[in-house]
Parts: sequence; C-alpha cells; structure tokens
Amino acid sequence: MANPKNVAELVALKEKFSEADSLFLTEYRGLTVSQLQELRGELGFDVEYHVAKNTLLKIAAAEQGIEGLDEHLTGPTAVAFIKGEAVDAAKVMKKFATANDKLVIKGGYMDGKALSADQVKAIAELDNRETTLAKLAGAMKGNLAKAAAVFNAPATKMARLAVALQEKQEQA
Repeated sequence: MANPKNVAELVALKEKFSEADSLFLTEYRGLTVSQLQELRGELGFDVEYHVAKNTLLKIAAAEQGIEGLDEHLTGPTAVAFIKGEAVDAAKVMKKFATANDKLVIKGGYMDGKALSADQVKAIAELDNRETTLAKLAGAMKGNLAKAAAVFNAPATKMARLAVALQEKQEQA
C-alpha cells in the first residue's frame, strides 16, 4: 500500500509539472536552509523551487509526458518550476551557482525538450523578452528617424534653394 504522504506529494508534483512552462534541475547538497531561502527569494514569484524525491519526480514527469530527465535525477534534487520567462530564472541560478559552488545545475526541460546543464547556462546568457523587445523597438525607431530624414531631404533642399535664389535676387 502506498504511503499517503508520497501520494499527496506525487499529486502536487504532477500539478507543478503541468503548470510550469519550463523547469531546471539542481543539486543542492551542502547548501544551508538559509541559502536555499535566499535562492528562492532571488528567483521571484514566477518560480517555485521545490525539493523532492527522485522517484516521485520520475513518476510525475512520466505521467505528464515529460521525457529525458531521468539521467539528471540522481542525488539530492531540487526543481525550479518556472511560469513564464525562463531566461531570468536561468540568470539567477547561474549567478547563485557561481557565488555558491555547492549549487550544481544538472539540466532542465523547456519547449518539449530536455536540456543539459550547459544548455541551461547558455540560456542564462540570452537577453530576456523585455530587453529583446526594447532593442527591437530602438532599432525600429532609429530606422524610422532615418527614413523621415530621407523623405524630408528633398523638401529641405528645395527650401534652401528658394532662400538662396531670393537672396541672390535681392543682391542683384
């Protein structure tokens, strides 16, 4: 007969897997409770950092159709369930792992594909959505300003020519 605590945990994990847009797996061995709380705080409201048993994680992932995580589910594992922007969470985890060498990024899952630790770290190097949109808007605004200058150039030249002709007539 199944342990009721494990059954409840499995139900909760399946719900977290279904609600998450992406997830990152870490090994937290050697981190203190206060360090884990600090990491949770830095990750923000869109990320739930959850410590769970590997067996339950495997079952919950399999039941949600998530494949490719089994190789990462060894040793003490914590999962960052991310709703929304994965880049921001990857940046926080990479920065935290750099400052605390006991946090090891194992891998992750995003857009229907399992990720290696190197891929998660590469995601941390990307610009987030807001930064990308701001850069795109700036580039478009710059091109529009250039286009406006090009379209106004003939009218400006004509006005200068008219002023020059008027001055020449006044001198003559």
